[in-house]
Amino acid sequence: MVFSELEARITSAVESLAPSVAGVASLRLEGRRGNGPFATPGQATAMVIDREGYLVTNQHVVDRATDLRVHLADGRDLPAEVVGGDAVTDVAVVRVDAIDAPAVRFGDSEALKVGQIVLAVGHALGLPGGPTVSTGVVSALGRPLPGSDFIFEGLIQTDAAINPGNSGGPLADLSGSVIGVNTAMVPFAQGVGFAIPIHAVRRIADELRRQGRVVRPWIGVTVAELRPELARQYHLEPWSGLMVAEVVRRSPAHRAGLRPADVLRQVGPFPVHRVRELLEGLSHFPVGSEIEVHLERRGTPLSVTVALEEGPEAPVARPG
Repeated sequence: MVFSELEARITSAVESLAPSVAGVASLRLEGRRGNGPFATPGQATAMVIDREGYLVTNQHVVDRATDLRVHLADGRDLPAEVVGGDAVTDVAVVRVDAIDAPAVRFGDSEALKVGQIVLAVGHALGLPGGPTVSTGVVSALGRPLPGSDFIFEGLIQTDAAINPGNSGGPLADLSGSVIGVNTAMVPFAQGVGFAIPIHAVRRIADELRRQGRVVRPWIGVTVAELRPELARQYHLEPWSGLMVAEVVRRSPAHRAGLRPADVLRQVGPFPVHRVRELLEGLSHFPVGSEIEVHLERRGTPLSVTVALEEGPEAPVARPG
């Protein structure tokens, strides 16, 4: 592909995506100053997900906001209400009274490849004149977010420039399809940003729209997918299960005797080879139920009974 063809694809993708990208202005009560609490203004990004006025942004954008307004690409500035938010995945859904705003087109985040060109679109630094566009590549897949202990979905790492104000904005492919929601940056690094895969965002957003919150059964482990490079290190078959990286003390998994380096094969009747399969498998059981977890420990098959609890809230991601 010559440069002019690539340039044409980028500009076409931006043109198709921009009408669905909105700015978010918030006021958040903070601490106390002088005689009382004070309000801190914030700027972020959201994207329209359907024509009924629903938008997705980050939970840390709307957390503790006392006033929330959405500025649509067509110039309308509207008050927004929070439908629901989930701190674990840093996804929130808001709604405005606008039934005709164009919605984004969703892509396939599970088909992404490292090195693929991506576009980050958002209201970086709250600059006037429309959203900022940056380009980069997918630097890594399935990343945990530094500093967070409860990561249930691997994140997309990208070197596309993500700045304060980009939070909640789309990460898109060269067709203009959204494959992630920008959520965080690492302030002490250059070119290290993170986005939530869109397959996870869509699932969480659907739950938030239905019930305003996500009730997530939890066993208390951090796991790693057995991608080929990790599987080789432990002489295991790629994608043959999920390796336990950490067991949270006093969690259901801890009480059931799970250990780091155990390889989870199945929860109840559901095989687990990817993080999303573990999440989806657990979601079939109500909090308080007991399930059989099948695993392998140093080559020996085992099964343990785990009593499910509702997951604890995660630390909110660092704004990007």
